Amino acid sequence: MPTLSIEPNDRVTFKVRYQDDHLMLVGKPAGVVTTPGLGHERDSLLNGLFATLGPQLQNLGRQRDFGLLHRLDRDTSGLVIVAKTTAAYDALRALFETRSIEKYYWAVTKGAPRTPKGLIRRPILEYDGKVPGDTRTKKLAKVGASGKPALTAYRVLQANDHSALLECRAVTGRLHQVRVHLESIGCAILGDAFYAPSAARHASSRLALHAHRIAFAHPITGKRVDVHTPWPSDLRSLLKRLKLDRPDLPSHPQHANQPPDDPVGDEEPPVGE
Repeated sequence: MPTLSIEPNDRVTFKVRYQDDHLMLVGKPAGVVTTPGLGHERDSLLNGLFATLGPQLQNLGRQRDFGLLHRLDRDTSGLVIVAKTTAAYDALRALFETRSIEKYYWAVTKGAPRTPKGLIRRPILEYDGKVPGDTRTKKLAKVGASGKPALTAYRVLQANDHSALLECRAVTGRLHQVRVHLESIGCAILGDAFYAPSAARHASSRLALHAHRIAFAHPITGKRVDVHTPWPSDLRSLLKRLKLDRPDLPSHPQHANQPPDDPVGDEEPPVGE
C-alpha cells in the first residue's frame, strides 16, 4: 500500500450521491472544509475521502489535486465531484475549463431580485481582508472593475415580502461567486458571515447556500450525468420560519410553472455589466 499524503479520517462523513469506476459525486456537509489547511489538517472532506479511496486518490497525486475537481466554501453544503482515475480527472478538468459542468445552487436571500430571472455579469476581485467578529485576515472577494470576468444566472423559485428562494447557476467559478453576486444586487444570502448585512447575517444559523445539482457529459462514456441532492435537513426550519416551501418536493410551486431542466439560459436579461 502506498504511503498516503493525506491522513485518512473516517470520522469525516459524507453521502455518496453517484459513483462508478471513474468518478463519484459526494455531498459535503456544511461546516466541513473541502481540503486540508491551517487548523483543518485532519478534518477536511479530502481526509474523509482518503479513508475510503486512499490508494486511488494517492495515485492521482497532488498534481491532480488527489481527484478533487473543485471546492465548496466551508459553510456551503452540497455536491463535489471526485475523479478516481487520471483519465477521468484530465477529461473532467477540460470540461471545467470549457464551462461544460453545470453547477446549480439553492440560496435563501434577503429580499428578491427585481426580475424573476437574469444573468449577473460582474467581475470579481479577490483581496485579503477581515470580516465582522474575526480579527484574522481572510481571502475575500468583491465586485470590482479590475477583477476577473464572472457570470451567475439565477431564477426566483419563490418569494415573499422579506425573503426569497433562488436557484443559481455558477457559470464561472470565482471565489465566493454566488455569494458576492447576489449581495451585489441587494439580495445577500441569509447567514453569510462574510458579505451579508447584520440582520441577514443573523437570520440563519448557517449560510443558506446548497449546491444541489451537477450535470455534465460523462468524461469516459459520454452519457449525461445529472445528480441531484435534497434540501439539507439543517435548513428546513429556516424555510418553515420564512414560510417558503422546500424546492425538492413535487408540491413546490416551481414544478408547476418552470421547465425543470432549463432553469437558466443565455437568453435571460443581464443584470449589471
